[in-house]
Amino acid sequence: MTQPATLLVLFGATGDLATRMLWPSLYGLEKDGLLPAGLRILGQGRGEQSDADFRRLVAEALERRVPAEDRDPARVQALLERVHYHAARIDDTAEMSALAERICALRTGDVLYHLSTAPRFYAPIASALSSAGLSGPGTRIMIEKPIGHDLPSSVEINEGVGRAFAEERIYRTDHYLGKEGVQNLLALRFGNALFEPLWNARHIAQVQITVAETVGVEGRGDYYDHSGAMRDMVQNHLLQLLCLFAMEPPAQFEPSSVRNEKTKVLRSLRPITASDAATHSVAGQYTAGAIGGVAVPGYREELGRDSQTETFVALRSHIDNWRWSGVPFYLRTGKRLPRRSSEIYVQFHKVPHSIFGAQTKIEPNALVIQLQPEERISLTLMSKMPGLDRQGLKLSEIALDMDFHDTFAHLRKRIAYERLYLDAIEGNGTLFVRRDETELAWQWIDGIFAAWREAGTTPKSYPAGTWGPTASIVLPERHGHSWRE
Repeated sequence: MTQPATLLVLFGATGDLATRMLWPSLYGLEKDGLLPAGLRILGQGRGEQSDADFRRLVAEALERRVPAEDRDPARVQALLERVHYHAARIDDTAEMSALAERICALRTGDVLYHLSTAPRFYAPIASALSSAGLSGPGTRIMIEKPIGHDLPSSVEINEGVGRAFAEERIYRTDHYLGKEGVQNLLALRFGNALFEPLWNARHIAQVQITVAETVGVEGRGDYYDHSGAMRDMVQNHLLQLLCLFAMEPPAQFEPSSVRNEKTKVLRSLRPITASDAATHSVAGQYTAGAIGGVAVPGYREELGRDSQTETFVALRSHIDNWRWSGVPFYLRTGKRLPRRSSEIYVQFHKVPHSIFGAQTKIEPNALVIQLQPEERISLTLMSKMPGLDRQGLKLSEIALDMDFHDTFAHLRKRIAYERLYLDAIEGNGTLFVRRDETELAWQWIDGIFAAWREAGTTPKSYPAGTWGPTASIVLPERHGHSWRE
């Protein structure tokens, strides 16, 4: 039986992700009394420093990243007292052996390893832990996306980590699954009798999933140029949102049930081939423009070299199963777009017949599930406009809004990793990704890249501050739809 971890070993404890997200998340759990009383945290990094020096580094990260009104000096100190440090280079056998000895000295129960490192280190770290006898029962391992660059590399990483850790003890992290808005999608679907009967092709005309960013590559040019929008965003974040939206109701909210239903969606995704690449996909790359009235350079200027990497992707996808047959799912993501937003837009079918006459326009009902920058749900309905009119009733759209910021203003807004850390520490894998999910997603994505190569598809330019190439606007319009902007 899984027990809460008594030791968290954080590889890459001095890296960017750790200082921006992980240490503030651990502090949030500490502040709310959610960390196990005996949990200790061992940070690994390359540079030599003492426990005291490392604790100062963690304290500085908290000072920069946690709002002053949320920082409680006593709770900060309580977290720091849990923290230890050990320097070890992953490619140095002797140093990794010394780290293993330190883990053994600190271990009193279950251990959670979190690999906040480059993916190429996942298998070597897992192998080193296995060689030291530290990967058996009572241990589990968190690894960050991207799990590979394509299907073969994903299989290689999964095989490497899988040789050391059983699948049920591998926690593949997509931080989107820790977001309150994403989890609320599950609550909306399966906690209310109102929506589930409508959640199918008989009632829904189209679905749009948009993850828009205003930022450029922000010093991550070399990584991003190797990845691009398709691998960086579509393969994980957007496909995970698609799965949670479209999956069948799981029997229970537990790992196997939820993951089984998600994989059924991925297996039902219709491949995009070279013959329909032009009508079902658009790749783009931003040029110089303006964001919020501020001039910004183009992607190639930021990168400092020529590139054919896509910074924008729009797709028209289909799920070929009983529930969703004929419903287009439009996926869109990109950098340097006009506003930061992650949302799911659901347009229902129009009423079959208007009783109000041709002069009264009736818009289809729509549901907007906004995930960021703020979480909110909005349902658009038709309503009678106040007043008298001899021509009959005048109708207008109104929105029923639930703003989570207003509704739950008394509660602290949590970082996604707080949810993920709490679940991983306690051994709950429901919000983590199983191996077959990762590989099925890569299989679909690899098929699109193959279609682009065969069709000669290259990124189309779009000025920063716009909603992507003109071709992306045409993508839904040729089918009578339009993007929600």
